[in-house]
Amino acid sequence: MTKEQIQTMIQTGLPDAQVTVYGDDGQHFEAEVICADFAGKPMLAQHRMVYATLGETMGREIHALRLRTRAS
Repeated sequence: MTKEQIQTMIQTGLPDAQVTVYGDDGQHFEAEVICADFAGKPMLAQHRMVYATLGETMGREIHALRLRTRAS
């Protein structure tokens, strides 16, 4: 899994999001996701929204993903 693939998956699931993904070891990544859909939602709900875009890749192709999320 590449950071570009992760970025594409998140942007597909959250089309209005600004997404930046860091990491290059193929399993451990960090993502910053800024999205208007996060407004009024607690951090846990925001993270769940991002994880939902990644589906079954979490825990398989993506071993770890550190998230920073905020509303735009």
